[in-house]
Amino acid sequence: MGVKIRLLSIFFLILFAAVIVRLFYWQIIKGSVLSQDAQAQYSSSKVTSAPRGNILASDGTYWVVRTQGWLPWANPKMLTDSVQAVANRLAPFFVKDPTDKVELMDEVDKLQGILSKSNLSWVSLGGKMDDPTKRNIDALGIRGIGFDPEEDSYYPEASSAAHILGFVGKDSSGHDVGYFGLEGYYDLPLSGKPGFMGGEKNALGAPILSGGTMEVSAVPGVDLLTNVDKRIQILAETELANGIQKYQAKGGSVTIMDPYTGKIMAMASLPSFDPSNYSQYSNEVFKNTVISDSFEPGSIFKPIVMASAIDAGLVTPDTECDICSGPINVDGFQIRTWDNKYRSNSTMTEVIINSDNVGMSFVGQKLGADKLYNYLNSFGIGKTTGIDLQGEAAPPLRKKGSWSNVDLDTASFGQGVAVTGIEMVRAISVIANGGYLVTPRVVDSIRGDGWQQPVNTDPPVRIISEKAAQEAAQMMVQAANLGEAKWCKISGFDNVAGKTGTAQIPVAGHYDPVNTNHSFIGFAPADHPKFVMLVTLDSPQASPWASETAAPLWFSIARDLFPYLGVQPSS
Repeated sequence: MGVKIRLLSIFFLILFAAVIVRLFYWQIIKGSVLSQDAQAQYSSSKVTSAPRGNILASDGTYWVVRTQGWLPWANPKMLTDSVQAVANRLAPFFVKDPTDKVELMDEVDKLQGILSKSNLSWVSLGGKMDDPTKRNIDALGIRGIGFDPEEDSYYPEASSAAHILGFVGKDSSGHDVGYFGLEGYYDLPLSGKPGFMGGEKNALGAPILSGGTMEVSAVPGVDLLTNVDKRIQILAETELANGIQKYQAKGGSVTIMDPYTGKIMAMASLPSFDPSNYSQYSNEVFKNTVISDSFEPGSIFKPIVMASAIDAGLVTPDTECDICSGPINVDGFQIRTWDNKYRSNSTMTEVIINSDNVGMSFVGQKLGADKLYNYLNSFGIGKTTGIDLQGEAAPPLRKKGSWSNVDLDTASFGQGVAVTGIEMVRAISVIANGGYLVTPRVVDSIRGDGWQQPVNTDPPVRIISEKAAQEAAQMMVQAANLGEAKWCKISGFDNVAGKTGTAQIPVAGHYDPVNTNHSFIGFAPADHPKFVMLVTLDSPQASPWASETAAPLWFSIARDLFPYLGVQPSS
């Protein structure tokens, strides 16, 4: 009898211990999880999305409009028609060209594969579609096809200004995120702030009206009002496309900026993409070459070096070059003129007119490596400009104190130093505006519900004296009127400042023996410019010289730009 009692006592002790352990597990270890599960049974919450802001041109018309979009889906279990029949009826709405039989059949096969998943209650049929397309599919009356609302972006000017705008895609969590250009740079203010709705519900999931609710309204994203002029932007894109075809170039760019304010009036880069169908393009195309790709500028760099030497008091426009009678040897390298013509005692103005590399070596040697480095640094060379576009990059200058003699000489005529297009436009603007460095800016102001606020920019900083800027500008006027590109100048407009650039392309430690990059940069009128414009062409094959490719393209754009901006003929 005593043994039975002891066994029974041990059994109850073990049972009691097991209950204690189990209670400890549920109340202590799993307590927070169970609490959350319990709360989920009687409370509900929902995050409400905020509408994304629009992007507008300088005249108030739209570059990007946020519209109602739809995500199509299907419940294969609810389909009453055959999978093949449904796929055949839907396919024309999911292809770019319904008359393309190959594309259409590929889409039919794809949809059949998706709709055949009869064990699923929900499958996605593809990306966003607009409201008219949704209505047309609804009109088919196919049971088991539905749509979820999803904000979309509409581009009234199609692919125009794509590199400025960027696009809206999905992040790893499936949320809308801006990539590249303005969409990427201003993603946070464009996105706004999501809202929240919370309350209590009964066991059946119905809301309890007396249980209290909490709601935080979503804050819409702001609109961006840009400085980009639609007519100038479309002009630049059209002429650039024609120029690339005419001069057989791989690509190119056009950048137009107000030299006094830094306002970007146009920025075109080709090849480009369609932001409404960005998934059809490779990532490489999304990069804006004006702000992301560097190149050796060649002769368009010469006015910057010349203006620096004038500002330093080392040369004047009439200073004569005493080493310009022939090629010069520097550290075992021979520096020659581009046309193998040598002009003894050329003045500094003639050095710019004739784009004389030996003459620029003379200027570089006058400055010295450290002083030239300091001036280039103050002009913003080797640094990002701070433009409000996502993706800007700038290769740094060679470290101060490490420049050899040949580095100094080649940098003085634009080789051995790398810049981006926007760096060059800002640097030449210093000469155009009387000596000030400005910050390039795409967005003029942001706008919300009932308010508008200008975008703050850094104030202009004086880099060189007004006298040095004016003298360098007049040297560029002489280059445009008397230099190698004088044949393409516009009759009556003698007050245009400009400079060509034909630069070798560095490839794996040496220069490409065949291809060169061509450019032309200028402003008008020279005494009080309305714009600075840079044109670049990547490896044009029609001619080896920028004076026969980039320069005529620049003047072709300027011909329409002059009357639009009120640039009057000088004679």
